[in-house]
Amino acid sequence: MIDIDALAKPIFELLASFGTGVLPTGGPSDALRSTSSVVDQIHQMGRDSINSMNTAWDGQAADAATAKALRVQTSAATISDRGNDMATVVNQAAAEVESGQKDLAGIAQSFVNTAVSAGPALATPAGMTMIVGSAIDHLGQALNVVGRVQNELGTHTASMTELTPPPPTPSLAGTPATTTAGVQQLASTATSALSGAGSMASSLMSTAMSAMPSTTSKSSSAAGTPSSPSTPKLDTGSAGIPSDGKGVKITLPDGSTVEAPNEKAATAVRSAISAVGTPYVWGGNTPGAGLDCSGLTKFAYGEAGVDLPRLAADQATGTSVSPGDLMPGDLAIWDGHVAMVIGNGQFVEAGDPVQISSIRTENSGMGFHGFYRPTS
Repeated sequence: MIDIDALAKPIFELLASFGTGVLPTGGPSDALRSTSSVVDQIHQMGRDSINSMNTAWDGQAADAATAKALRVQTSAATISDRGNDMATVVNQAAAEVESGQKDLAGIAQSFVNTAVSAGPALATPAGMTMIVGSAIDHLGQALNVVGRVQNELGTHTASMTELTPPPPTPSLAGTPATTTAGVQQLASTATSALSGAGSMASSLMSTAMSAMPSTTSKSSSAAGTPSSPSTPKLDTGSAGIPSDGKGVKITLPDGSTVEAPNEKAATAVRSAISAVGTPYVWGGNTPGAGLDCSGLTKFAYGEAGVDLPRLAADQATGTSVSPGDLMPGDLAIWDGHVAMVIGNGQFVEAGDPVQISSIRTENSGMGFHGFYRPTS
């Protein structure tokens, strides 16, 4: 009589070593989302601090501090997005393991059912041939499942590596300590927590992969499954990609990722940036040939289907925006000048030539009207 238990043992050993994929409460995924929630608090604190600072302080020093604070705001938003994206990757990896575990359990049960249904026929030569063949077939199916999950976890591990945050956000030197100390402390703590939670999640996925039999890569290759993970294609904030249904992400020339309030604002920002390097020409309306300040913003918003008045001061349309609430596409308006906010503490303006500068409210003694959002 053939030993059915011996034939089934390799399949059940795979099942026993596989894991369930069920994440514990308070595990890496929860820690990552909790960290992102803390970073969102940073963003709110930064917004309030910037607005308070601009109410009590003005001049070039205040402009420099505001630009730095806005760059921290961009960093906070990026860190929060990373935390949520990392949590999503962890949950996806856990779901892959859970799915694989269920598939393995089904394969094991299928083999048991085959053996049970054969009954006394297993004692015959034909029965023994059948059950051995079935064991080999079921083991092959199980190894393919393990290989598939291993490849998927490899992809998720690579995704986690890409999402690992950079060093903590830069210091806000020159900004009043009373408005930034708490923000800086939270930013440093949140970045460290995000890195730690991300490392924990990556380690768990790597451990799950290493626990799988080394023979699975050969088996999966034989079955036509790639033996090494493909490079993940992550959303890195490319221009025009909706971020969360509320805004549109844009990657700026400095490499930072920012979020415009809508597609029209994003289009205007991309168009204005495309005109960088254009010579200053009074009354100019032609990108690449010549633009003045209001010609630049009128052109950029025209590309988005928004018609702005020709004169700078008249472009103070839409909704007035406080410094702490600035988003890409907002306009800074003076008596005789206008510039477009692009994010990360910067705006693009028609100097000579069109260029990207740090956000400011001072401009050659002109009266500053404020910031405005034409698309709201």
